[in-house]
Amino acid sequence: MGSKFHAFMFPWFAFGHMTPYLHLANKLAEKGHRVTFLIPKKAQKQLEHHNLFPESIFFHPLTIPPVDGLPAGTETASDIPISLANLLYVAMDLTREQVETAVRALRPDLILFDFAYWVPEMAKEHNVKSMMYNVVSATAIAHTLAPGGELGITPPGYPSSTVVYREQDAHSLLSLSIFYKKLYQRLNTGLMNCDVISIRTCGEVEGKFCDYIERQFKRKVLLTGPMLPEPEKSKPLDDQWSHWLSRFRSESVVFCALGSEVILEKDQFQELCLGMELTNLPFLVAVKPPKGAKTIQEALPEGFEERVKNRGVIWGEWVQQPLLLAHPSVGCFVNHCGFGSMWESLLSDCQIVLLPYLNDQVLNTRLMTEDFEVSVEVQREETGWFSKESLSVAITSVMDKDSKIGNLVRKNHAKLKEILVSPGLLTGYIDKFIESLQNLVKDTKP
Repeated sequence: MGSKFHAFMFPWFAFGHMTPYLHLANKLAEKGHRVTFLIPKKAQKQLEHHNLFPESIFFHPLTIPPVDGLPAGTETASDIPISLANLLYVAMDLTREQVETAVRALRPDLILFDFAYWVPEMAKEHNVKSMMYNVVSATAIAHTLAPGGELGITPPGYPSSTVVYREQDAHSLLSLSIFYKKLYQRLNTGLMNCDVISIRTCGEVEGKFCDYIERQFKRKVLLTGPMLPEPEKSKPLDDQWSHWLSRFRSESVVFCALGSEVILEKDQFQELCLGMELTNLPFLVAVKPPKGAKTIQEALPEGFEERVKNRGVIWGEWVQQPLLLAHPSVGCFVNHCGFGSMWESLLSDCQIVLLPYLNDQVLNTRLMTEDFEVSVEVQREETGWFSKESLSVAITSVMDKDSKIGNLVRKNHAKLKEILVSPGLLTGYIDKFIESLQNLVKDTKP
């Protein structure tokens, strides 16, 4: 094994980014490397339980400066609606001096970053290598960020005719276009200036997109595999859910989760609830209270709780998603196809129904539904949202044992999962990745 290195990690201040960075930190620490993890002070408490090597992974808390228009006390993306993310970018940029002070004092060999586009410039000044570690899909990077790419427009040489935006996606693309324009500029700058690009994916799923990125940016693209937590090291499923789920027969429950950043409008939230009710199947929905509501209960459709009380739960707090997916009673996973949920659904035995909300999720959904045919996408109305009927139809189409589409996606999903869990595949990715990092930092050592 090569020499040990010290890595800084500086992910975007969202748990969907910080958590996979910490899973990667655990893999580095397991091989004897040291990691300094730069995160907002408040986030440390929520992440500490994921740190399996506290003697090798050190949290370095950052003070998030106030920014005009950003609610007081905001430290992570889950504290604000996505429309205010641009202001959190500004706050992240204002931590540059704190980051540079830490680099000067602790002298790392390399820095892994994603949204902080100024890291490569700073790293060069201190003779430190910079790696842009992307926890979004290679598909989204290839389509939107590769030189020549633009929001909603397929770039030249892009390697797929099916994993693309369509006319019905215009609503979600336009509604967030300013947000994505600024994000595009940040990410593109980081990709153009870093020493090496890495992505939380594997060639078996996104190989053609990774090759395209490598050609477009003229930089080595390293892959880590999906970087999910080790299931045996997790806590058991909470009694509340294991007792509730045990009431239902095998593979009969629909579990729906839309990630930590999605906050629905009240009418969208109610349509989601009513769509679940229409399936006549048992269900557990984990979503944040909709806009304008403090609690889930106050936003539920009239009479809903009474009608579904023996078979349905709408839950407004965090749940143990991987453990719920692994429960024998859960047979369908309805999700937004965020990159973490995409991998968790692939590595589960559940039928997959997708309801993308943001731009990259639309492309991830097309990869799953069109390229691999392992899932079904809920059809949208002209408004950009879906009806309770279209949600119910998508779920029942995959849950019906005699359904042609249900059997097709089940068979294809089983085949792809078998490849992904084949012995040594995922550990092989991380071993090769760490070896590449050791080679990368060799010339930074005195």
